[in-house]
Amino acid sequence: MSQAVSLPSPSSQFINPADPRRPARIVRYKAAGEGVVDDPTPDYMNLLGMLFSMAGLMFKWKWSSWAAVYCAFIGFANSRASEDSKQTLSSFMLSVSAVVMSYLQNPQPMTPPW
Repeated sequence: MSQAVSLPSPSSQFINPADPRRPARIVRYKAAGEGVVDDPTPDYMNLLGMLFSMAGLMFKWKWSSWAAVYCAFIGFANSRASEDSKQTLSSFMLSVSAVVMSYLQNPQPMTPPW
C-alpha cells in the first residue's frame, strides 16, 4: 500500500531547518534585452564590392570585377534577414554587370595581375 505524502503548498510559509536554500537570496532571472550586435561586415563588403565594380568597369580589370562578385556574395551571406536588401542587391547586380562588361569588351581569359 502506498502512503499519500502531503507536500506543502508554495504559498505556505513552511520552512524546514535542514533545507539549505535561502529564500532571501533568490534572484529572479531577467532575460537580457535585445543585445543586437551591429556587425559592420556586410556594409564593408557592399562598399568594397562597389569600389571593385567601379574599378573593373573603368579600368577593365577582370580580377577587380571578380573580386566585386566575391565581396557581394560575402555581403549577402552576412546580412541579416531584417535588413533592407536593396543595397545588397544593387551591389550584387553592379558586380555582375562589371564581370559581363569586362568579358564583352575583351573575351580573352583573365591574365593574372602579377
